Amino acid sequence: MTPIRFSKEEIAAITAKLRPYFRDELEMELRDLPAEMLIEFLAREIGPFFYNRALYDAQSVVSKKAEDLAEAIAGLERQE
Repeated sequence: MTPIRFSKEEIAAITAKLRPYFRDELEMELRDLPAEMLIEFLAREIGPFFYNRALYDAQSVVSKKAEDLAEAIAGLERQE
């Protein structure tokens, strides 16, 4: 599987979410390098779980839509 990579803008946005959490919940200041290292770790080690869950959810939606489509097509059948 291709590693999850974030753009500089995405890393900045993620860091902006992490800093208040670390400050408020853990009473720690999170600096740039540790934040980037944490993001890299989470993407590498935990990201696949979120990725796979998203795939399962997408597959469920596509399956439901395919069923709906099959029913709609069946509804178009002409009687002999």
